Amino acid sequence: MSTDIQTPRSGKNGSGKIGSGKIAPQYRRGTGSKGNFEMFAWLFMRLSGVVLVVLIFGHLFVNLMVGEGIHGIDFGFVAGKWADPFWQFWDLAMLWLAMLHGTNGVRTIINDYAEKDATRLWLKVILYAATVAIVVLGTLVIFTFNPCPVANGVQLPGGFCPAP
Repeated sequence: MSTDIQTPRSGKNGSGKIGSGKIAPQYRRGTGSKGNFEMFAWLFMRLSGVVLVVLIFGHLFVNLMVGEGIHGIDFGFVAGKWADPFWQFWDLAMLWLAMLHGTNGVRTIINDYAEKDATRLWLKVILYAATVAIVVLGTLVIFTFNPCPVANGVQLPGGFCPAP
C-alpha cells in the first residue's frame, strides 16, 4: 500500500478524496504582529546588494587600478583618501550597508535554523551587539582618523605628514 503525500493546495482532503480546493487551516498564513517587516527586510537585501556592488567595485577600482595599484596602498594612501569627505562617506556607506546587509542575512539564517526560542533570542542578541559595536567603532575610525598623530608633543614619524 503506497501513501501519497498531498500538498496543501492539492484539493484532496485527509481521506484522499478530492475536496473543495481550499487551503487546509494549518497552512493558512497567520496575521502576525511583524507587519511588513519581513517584506522590507527582503527588499532591503535586494537594494543594498545592488548598491554594495557599485560601492565595492568603485572601492576596488580606486584602490587597485588607479595610481600605483596594490603597491601604493599603505597608511599614507588611506590617510590621503580619508582627508577627502567624499571618500569618508563612501567608505562609511560601504561599512554600514555591508554590516546591515550581512546582519539581515544572518538574522534570516538564525530564524530558519534555530529551533528553540531562547537560542534564537540569544543568537540575535549576540548578532545585534556585534553589529552595533562594529558599526560604531568603524564610524569612529573613519571620522576621527588622524594621519599625523602627535604623542607627548612630538609628531610621530611618517613621510606623509608635513614637517612642523
